[in-house]
Amino acid sequence: MMISRYLLPLCLAFVLGACHQVDTPKPRAYFRIALPEKHYQPFDSLYPYRMEYPSYASIRPDTRETAEPYWADIVFPSFSARVHLSYKPVSSQQELAEYMGDAYTFVHRHIPKATAIRESLVEKPESGVYGMVFNIRGREAASPIQFFVTDSLNHFLRGALYFNVRPNNDSLAPVIGFIEEDIYHLLGTLEWD
Repeated sequence: MMISRYLLPLCLAFVLGACHQVDTPKPRAYFRIALPEKHYQPFDSLYPYRMEYPSYASIRPDTRETAEPYWADIVFPSFSARVHLSYKPVSSQQELAEYMGDAYTFVHRHIPKATAIRESLVEKPESGVYGMVFNIRGREAASPIQFFVTDSLNHFLRGALYFNVRPNNDSLAPVIGFIEEDIYHLLGTLEWD
């Protein structure tokens, strides 16, 4: 009887003491990214190509020392991203083969960080636009989307998507997919001058 007299309050104290809330660390999370509604505007200037680009982006000429004429960046300030465009006039089939080889080299430099590279063919015969889009999958791929297009005679345009943040393409996936749609729209409306 004496044991039960002490056991009951002891058990009650133990149960009540065990009922307090324990703080546990929360798992890492990423910010919710608000994606704007899709709207496009024409880019029709003195450049040798025309296209539609997103209204939530701006086109700025490339002003680096190494830049060539008609190089530009499509800047997405709300995503801290840009699509770098480098244009080359084509004067021979050998030159075109060299430019295409360079484009493939830029893509293959991502192989150590890539888990997969998906290639999509671009064919728009009515505008003379032919090329490839490379979707580079992998958590630390520096440029998740690259492309090149040409008319096979006079024009060659290469593009690459870059973010101004450390690559973590798992968390950037919604933005990458969003900008990928814009790139396909750009290529679908591209025309040469």
